[in-house]
Amino acid sequence: MQEKEIVADVLTGLKGSLGNYARIIAETSNPNLRQTLQEIRNGDEQFQFQLANVAMQKGYYKPAQAASVSEITQVRTELSQG
Repeated sequence: MQEKEIVADVLTGLKGSLGNYARIIAETSNPNLRQTLQEIRNGDEQFQFQLANVAMQKGYYKPAQAASVSEITQVRTELSQG
């Protein structure tokens, strides 16, 4: 397995884990467990961000074009009206 494939697999796994954390945290009523899960999630988010940056630097991943200010404003407006 090539490094690029390993990085992609790890990023995909993290994406799934982060989604699972969101669901589990939302359903957790125990404050200590909730805080622990949030801390784990935050660590995984930081790791995902750092690994994604490495992937971009190595040319393994090219993000979508950045949204313009007007596109961001439009989305904010639409979401705040919902």
